[in-house]
Amino acid sequence: VNTRKHPLGIPPPSEKDWQKEDEEDFFLLDPDRKRDVLPQPFRMINKLVMQVFESAMEIIERRAMLREAQKLKLHPKKCFPTAEFQVTERANCLAVSGKYIFVGLSMGLSAFNKCDFKDVCAWNTAKTEICSIHASDLGSECHVLLAVDEMGLAWLFCFHRESFLLIKILNEAVDISQRSTCVEVVLSRGGDYAGILLQGNTKAWLEIYQLPKDSWLTEMEKITEAAEAAEELACSERRSSCSSEVGTFLLQELRVSAIQADVELDPPVLLLTVRPPKPITGTNFKGPLDALKEVDDGSMLGLGYNHLIKDTQWELQEAIFCSTYQEYLEAEGVIKEEIPRYATFHFLLPSRILVGPEMEVQPDIPVGIGVHWDGNHNFCLYLLNHSLKANSDLKPDVVWPCAAPIACSAVSSCSRYLALAGEDATITIWDKHLGYPLSVTAILEERFIRSIHFL
Repeated sequence: VNTRKHPLGIPPPSEKDWQKEDEEDFFLLDPDRKRDVLPQPFRMINKLVMQVFESAMEIIERRAMLREAQKLKLHPKKCFPTAEFQVTERANCLAVSGKYIFVGLSMGLSAFNKCDFKDVCAWNTAKTEICSIHASDLGSECHVLLAVDEMGLAWLFCFHRESFLLIKILNEAVDISQRSTCVEVVLSRGGDYAGILLQGNTKAWLEIYQLPKDSWLTEMEKITEAAEAAEELACSERRSSCSSEVGTFLLQELRVSAIQADVELDPPVLLLTVRPPKPITGTNFKGPLDALKEVDDGSMLGLGYNHLIKDTQWELQEAIFCSTYQEYLEAEGVIKEEIPRYATFHFLLPSRILVGPEMEVQPDIPVGIGVHWDGNHNFCLYLLNHSLKANSDLKPDVVWPCAAPIACSAVSSCSRYLALAGEDATITIWDKHLGYPLSVTAILEERFIRSIHFL
């Protein structure tokens, strides 16, 4: 039996357990610092190599993150052309209607068939360059075209049986000095109405035309019947005289073209002439009753004309403004108010605002237009059933005032929703059927909205 004779205790340390100076605090040292024992210049080389390696790893990780982000994005589908057609001259614009593609060239017009992409017809009688073109299908293989050339002339065509028929030049003038320039054209869906924006030397105005498409279709039916009769006559002559097919075909084409050359289609009817709103001046009313009587007589409420501010009050307000902000006006220069020269307009389908309870309208034919001029706060709506009066200013039927000048506008395909974008970068969506705004969206400050579209 082994028994302990003395109490348990901790033995004193011996020299074998003492730490040497080289091994002291070894466990507190960074393992990477072992490389510091390398002599120069190897330590500098090692440090540079490590920096290059770390930079390369950062670049690799950044590119890997970008690749992962690109994989998560939706890539647009790439579309490649399925067919192409060659034009003999420089193409400036094009429009599609029915089974035809109409191309405005540097010298006239051309029509291509969408099925085989072959050139079916060309028009270059006037030797003019077409810069803009709009087309609409009237039915019965008849199409209406509205084109603008380099001189600002608006050409109205009817395309039938693979041939162009010139109806009228809408802004043609005998005196060149009095000729107005067409800067914008709009053709309503279905080809019932056409609008052109004209500019003169010092003024601008909008003209709305009604297109007599029913009479055009009647004339086209007569041309079709005459062409069929000419084809039957050619067949009978071929059987009787046993002439060649080429000669018969040429005879048929000559007869059809001769028939179309003799046709004169009815010109369009001018419905409205819309001019820019006049600047607001001092009132001539002596009291509120005179202003209310003017409204009762048919003067439109909303344009700001029926006010009680006198000329002296306008002058006093302008003097106070100029004296207050004189240093800013001198730095940037005073900009005089100019007459608006450009307008945006849309054809509008029937709605509760434009149509009364007793009016009989068709749901797919426009009943009015919406117009706003540059720098103006009001969106004006005009009915298309007004009677044109000479030397009279047409007043809008409905006015929608906005807080800021309207920069651009858009109408949905169903013509129920209207989007107005102001110069203060605010977009308002209106329900034209009910007449109240649905939403107001403010874009970031210092942004100017140039165009807006419904998808």
